Amino acid sequence: MTTTTSTTAAPTEAVATASTVATADAPALIRFRPTGLDTAPEVNALLERLGLGPFAPDGLTAFGGRNDNWAGTTTRGRQVFVKTVARAPDGSRPEIDRALAFEATAARLPAGSPLRTPEHLGTDRESAVSAFRLLPGSRSGSEVALDGDFDEALCREAGRAVATLHTMGTAGGVSGGASGGEAPGPASAPAIDTGEAPLPPMRWLRAFPWSEVQDRSMAQIAAWKLVQDDTEVVAALHRLRERERTAPHTPAHCDLRFDQFLVHGGQLFLCDWEEFRLADPARDVGAFVGEWLFQATYSVFAPTGEPTSAKDAVAPGFDLSHEEIVERGAAGLRHHIPRIAAFWQGYTECRTPDPELAERAVGLAGWHLYDRLIATAQAHAVLNPVARAAAGIGRTLLLNPAGAVATLRLADPAAPHPAVTAAAVAPATAAHPAQPHPADAPSGSPR
Repeated sequence: MTTTTSTTAAPTEAVATASTVATADAPALIRFRPTGLDTAPEVNALLERLGLGPFAPDGLTAFGGRNDNWAGTTTRGRQVFVKTVARAPDGSRPEIDRALAFEATAARLPAGSPLRTPEHLGTDRESAVSAFRLLPGSRSGSEVALDGDFDEALCREAGRAVATLHTMGTAGGVSGGASGGEAPGPASAPAIDTGEAPLPPMRWLRAFPWSEVQDRSMAQIAAWKLVQDDTEVVAALHRLRERERTAPHTPAHCDLRFDQFLVHGGQLFLCDWEEFRLADPARDVGAFVGEWLFQATYSVFAPTGEPTSAKDAVAPGFDLSHEEIVERGAAGLRHHIPRIAAFWQGYTECRTPDPELAERAVGLAGWHLYDRLIATAQAHAVLNPVARAAAGIGRTLLLNPAGAVATLRLADPAAPHPAVTAAAVAPATAAHPAQPHPADAPSGSPR
């Protein structure tokens, strides 16, 4: 059994819905009831080995997310967040190893670095459990974005953080050379993963494994069919993957979403490093751009065109005409594109991107829209118009990434940029998704 410690790291998944907790000087946080610690004795065992004392039962809570987690105060008065990650079927712990590789790489970040991560207190690799300093009163980036508070200043800060991540291990960066895939730090630190990022799963572009079909909702199967039945999109994804393989690789997050950010004390923190690896930096840039495009798409169906709550953001909108969808979509894009521009400004302030990074990032933003609509379709039986609109925008970006670089403000900040009009959105909402798709009434086919 090995316990490792570090000075930087990453906690919590998305904050979601349940009971809320608020104080006079902190915003309400949405919490869950955690898994009983009697079924996870390794949690308190790690805390005691770290000298923090076990969790005090009073006030123990959890955040949303795919991993079991606990947040609270220990018997020695330390505020701690603990999470577990799943092991691979062969018993290995690739997610823990990737996170520890990040810790070793980031340990040499200078004080005041734009890349901030909550303090990593220690990890029991054998049990796949990690402990971090809790940031009380923090808000997840997804909550901040829905509330309209992920403003241009925060986006610029996010760009600087991501660019700093991408300079780690490069000339003038943290580790002095990323090509070998070795993380600096303790000799026992895992090497940085050099394996290909798992999304999109290329073999799924042809057909679903039957074992996966059984775990998917009907809406998710329909969403996958939007990809699988579109030969142009499939070809574009293969081209994009090939461009990734030949692009300069840097340390990258590779699972960037709004809920991987935390806002605490007016500062932005980036979390959850289980997919950290050497990869095309355009993956992270494209994911951030894609998050805003997804927000813009969902704002189409909010009563005012701008989501003010989770309920508004997923309003079905079946009663909207095509013209209303196009006009609202253009308004949403006009509202969010300055935030993308602010991110890109911050990014280019800290790192000079390779000449083709912006174009690859647009293509990856297109994939991100498909990925998000597949994920959000998990609890639904059919795809609603907003999902099809997201797929349409994703398709447009994948098929012509170069044509959207200037519109999305990823070109030279000093260069003029085209205005976002209704005509620019119309192909995204009216093109391929308007064609009939058999998956709207799924059969027994794995596709």
